[in-house]
Amino acid sequence: MDDAFFFSTGRKSRKGQNLAANAACTITNDDGEEAVIVEGSAKPVEDAEPLKRVAAAYKKKYKMDPRDMKEPIFAVRPTTVFGFIEKSFPKSATRWRL
Repeated sequence: MDDAFFFSTGRKSRKGQNLAANAACTITNDDGEEAVIVEGSAKPVEDAEPLKRVAAAYKKKYKMDPRDMKEPIFAVRPTTVFGFIEKSFPKSATRWRL
């Protein structure tokens, strides 16, 4: 949504503590044969309108509103993306800078 990835995590979780110390973040798919790795910075979302749209998307997929947990919701806007196909690595390795 809005050219970003959104997620929530607990402030006291390891992920939450790591992001508090360093906002650098990677997002990956779960397919090691056709991997995509996205890099960016995780920033807490505080504006009501984007939070409302994120909540609507969460409700549609997960049947819950992440705002109810009272934990931060982050947005990661990609800065670099890597992709490769395992069978043809390293020839298939590609990097995009956004």
